[in-house]
Amino acid sequence: MAGSKSVVMAALVANGAIAVLKFFGFLLTGSAAMLSETYHSISDTGNQVFLLIGIRFSGRDADRQHPFGYGKAQFFYSFLVSVFLFGIAGWESLKHGYSQLTAGGHGSEAAGGAVEFLFISFTPPAWLDPLWVNYTVLLGAFAFETWALVKARAEMQRQMDRNDWGSYREAFRKTSDVTTLTALTEDTIALAGIVIALVGLFLEQQTGNPFFDQISAVLIGIMLMGFALALAWENKRLLLGESLPADEGQRLRDIIRADDNVTEIVDFRTVYFGPNEVIVSADVAFDTGLDTTEIDDIITAIESRLKDANGDIRTVYIEPETLSS
Repeated sequence: MAGSKSVVMAALVANGAIAVLKFFGFLLTGSAAMLSETYHSISDTGNQVFLLIGIRFSGRDADRQHPFGYGKAQFFYSFLVSVFLFGIAGWESLKHGYSQLTAGGHGSEAAGGAVEFLFISFTPPAWLDPLWVNYTVLLGAFAFETWALVKARAEMQRQMDRNDWGSYREAFRKTSDVTTLTALTEDTIALAGIVIALVGLFLEQQTGNPFFDQISAVLIGIMLMGFALALAWENKRLLLGESLPADEGQRLRDIIRADDNVTEIVDFRTVYFGPNEVIVSADVAFDTGLDTTEIDDIITAIESRLKDANGDIRTVYIEPETLSS
């Protein structure tokens, strides 16, 4: 939990500073790609606030209405982040870039031309080179985002080492820490967006064609919307009560079967009730002839072995069964 919170705080500070830099860069230049990147960073800043709210709610103690705690709050708020990433950053970026393309916009405005945004009208000083303003802002944003990404990757790498995951693709598919996953994804696509914007500006400078700046905005919007849908899908599986991965579930079954007093596993279920919080439920048939006290001791030993095998397991329910039932 502490690791996730530090990752989100780093991303919040970075994205807040970047949003301000990019917005002033847009006011000074009128670049379509720069406005798309401004939408992107504003959305990311708001998203970190949602993630912090999720972390705060998930830390509440279990009560009568939520006997298993509030861990799923992080799944819900991370899902909201993916929706906002799609609805605000992705859509606005795509819409602005497309309107510039179809309207025959002029790309980055020349110094001295007025730039309008909502009710704001700003005329940059004549001596200002808009291209170098964009370069400076984007390179500064790249530095901030790299710092945030290093924090997020360090936390994800810690989880990969703990769970013996071999790749980031496997971690994306199996992790229940959606807060760190969301922050890592946001930081990654933020860096990709900055690179796209830089390439678009450079090509515009070299060719004099504003198409490259405008198409950069469109590409940034499409990229944001694609990643937002992927994040929404990952959060959906956890909100609906996904079990542990099949290989991990099989490993836990083998631990139960390894007990000499276990005859058969009649039923076995696992479910995530929060980031790194798993509940295990099993119906187990034991050898006949065991009395209640012996079965209770065996169950206690099995529960202990399961928790030792997987540190995410918080609660284990084992129900003794007979094969006839």
